[in-house]
Amino acid sequence: MSSANTQSYSYDAVTSPSWQIELLYDGECPLCMREVNFLQKRDAGRGLVNFVDIANDNYNPEAHGGVDYETAMGRIHAVLPDGTLVKNIEVFRRIYEILGMGWVYSLTKLPVIGAIADFLYGIWANWRLAVTGRPNLKTIITQRQQKIACNTEGRCR
Repeated sequence: MSSANTQSYSYDAVTSPSWQIELLYDGECPLCMREVNFLQKRDAGRGLVNFVDIANDNYNPEAHGGVDYETAMGRIHAVLPDGTLVKNIEVFRRIYEILGMGWVYSLTKLPVIGAIADFLYGIWANWRLAVTGRPNLKTIITQRQQKIACNTEGRCR
């Protein structure tokens, strides 16, 4: 595993989670939702994966590895029970292994193939908003901030 794809973050040992990985996903991305729906079916209610929609107005970065909305929108992230942050292809590799489908991403464990997969994923991550017909990240963040301010300050139009 490449250290560029993991980072440590600490959880309170008293409240150890029951899941094996927490997936931070964009619930407003139609392609992301197809993948999440597939993974939820594979999880089959076992609770192995904790699915967290970062697009939810109540998303709290501190409760999810400290990954803020903008960072989570830029690249896929997951949090392990020990607080380790995982990103890019490593997220898919870990989730698929946990759900018994590790063979799907097994080739990405090879250093050269893993590096190529991360590179290609980076291209996809940079283009996913445009490909799905959504505004750019700056616009999405501005709209989100306005919506949250409207909801918290009660000054909605």
